Amino acid sequence: LVIIFVLLYLTFKRFDEALLILATLPFALVGGATGIVGDPTGKSEERVMLTKEILEKNQIGIASQLEKFLNFDEALPNAAVLVNNYDWFKNISFLDFIKDAGKHITVNYMIAKDSVKKRLESEQGMSFTEFTYQLIQGYDFYWLHQHQNCKLQMGGSDQWGNIVTGTELIRRKTGQQAFAFTCPLIKKADGGKFGKSEAGNVWLDANKTSPFHFYQFWLNASDSDAEGWIKIFTFLAKDVIEVLIKKHNADPAERLLQKSLAKEITIFVHGQAAFESALVTTEKLFTLSEAGLEQLTEDDLSAIDGIEKVDITSQALLTTDITTLLTTAGIFISKGEARKLILNGGLSINKVKALDPAQLLTMQHLLHKKYVLIQKGKRNYYLLTVSE
Repeated sequence: LVIIFVLLYLTFKRFDEALLILATLPFALVGGATGIVGDPTGKSEERVMLTKEILEKNQIGIASQLEKFLNFDEALPNAAVLVNNYDWFKNISFLDFIKDAGKHITVNYMIAKDSVKKRLESEQGMSFTEFTYQLIQGYDFYWLHQHQNCKLQMGGSDQWGNIVTGTELIRRKTGQQAFAFTCPLIKKADGGKFGKSEAGNVWLDANKTSPFHFYQFWLNASDSDAEGWIKIFTFLAKDVIEVLIKKHNADPAERLLQKSLAKEITIFVHGQAAFESALVTTEKLFTLSEAGLEQLTEDDLSAIDGIEKVDITSQALLTTDITTLLTTAGIFISKGEARKLILNGGLSINKVKALDPAQLLTMQHLLHKKYVLIQKGKRNYYLLTVSE
């Protein structure tokens, strides 16, 4: 907040205006209309259009997630407000829009944006639908400026072009000022960005990424990622972080930086209880040997939280090779994938490496006559529950 205030002060050159904007209620904008169009920014091909039903479901999900971080209590003077751009676009006709907004932004201005220029130069090109996206997002800013006195729009750096289209539309239509504030996109070690449309990312929704897998994601961060992310995703003091980095560099194998990052962000998103549960599960799954696993009680196994549990019949268990069994159970996409991982030593059954794709399981593999623990790769665990 201090950094944001300083930047606002440098922008407005007045202490009172910067303070006023910082204290004003924030608007969390959901793209019920723009979600139908799809943002072309940073994409090499056109997004799949979403149905109205999916958009409504997404809005409910986003609202429930934002409630963890923003206060929407209307009794507060600066309570957050969730707005949906479909609410103002649904009553605007195409002719009204191109007359009211389209005539104020030139085609030259729109195609000069990098997100548009790159797509126009590609083999895929860009549809007219996607081309209009920046004007629609710009109109969002204009509408909120006119109806809610919104003067500042914040977003990732990839949204700069869309946001400043809004400031330009406001300037040309009203003669007033509006401002854009963007921050660099957060990237992973492989260069990929965080985003719901990117592969391999974590979700804030516990139904999509369990607290255990959420904790594991941060725990398995590379040293370079952990050093950067702990400064971004936690509220730890600067001197505390510097000490953690120093201790981590002295003994990287201890992974103190990753453990601190995973703890702080899991508690922030899912709460103390979820963190403790994820920690217990981690200790049970990753520190136990084969002998230690046998010491777990039936209650211990059934209570393991965060790993996927799969029901199978005893007949399937005893008559089907592990390649077919685990593929049918959905643990592998195909038998080919299963065979390859098994032959490479990437599958364990009850903490013991499985090296034969044709192996059959027996009653001796059952823990407490009911469970089989499957480990796929380094971090993916499945608990088979066997029924008659």
